[in-house]
Amino acid sequence: MLLKLYEENPSQKHIQTIVQCLEDGGVIIYPTDTVYGIGCSIFKPKAVERISQIKGIPLNKANFSLICNNLSDLSTYAKPLNNNIYRAMKKCLPGPYTFIIPASGNVPKLFMSKKKTVGIRVPDNSIIQTIVAELGHPIMSTSIEIDNETIEYTVDPELIHEKYGNIVDIVVDGGYGDVQGSTIFDCTGEEIEVIREGKGDIEFLG
Repeated sequence: MLLKLYEENPSQKHIQTIVQCLEDGGVIIYPTDTVYGIGCSIFKPKAVERISQIKGIPLNKANFSLICNNLSDLSTYAKPLNNNIYRAMKKCLPGPYTFIIPASGNVPKLFMSKKKTVGIRVPDNSIIQTIVAELGHPIMSTSIEIDNETIEYTVDPELIHEKYGNIVDIVVDGGYGDVQGSTIFDCTGEEIEVIREGKGDIEFLG
């Protein structure tokens, strides 16, 4: 199913259809402020396994993140952070960043790394923010593969649907996507470390 949504005023009917799909254990492809992502409810293990199979990566080696609506979820899914890290997150989220932080016991072990960390994303995109808010908890997320030879199949929602429509439940058409992933920060130590420079600016680190 391909559902068209607009950032300025996402259709509530379509949002409810997507949320119901996630609650039923479905897998969706959706827009972010970077590349299109593949996601599911964090409480649906079979859906998480489906995404692992779609990506062709064993679950124990997959790097999944949580898409949150805002930073209020940190107290539930992350261990307490030092002030520098929290201030950095507050400054640049929502935005094209992924913060790798120590996970709390509330993060399902199914997609937590051996280091007991989890990636946190709050994309600057009202469509996915609204979906997560209506769902009431974060979704598990990973980006779709960027293939430079057929890049239109990763940025054009209709072509994404053509490619993935038979293996996911819903493709959310939020307009053309980006080809650049998020900037990733490792926040498991005292200082923030850049482990992948992507779309987000890192000048604020000083």
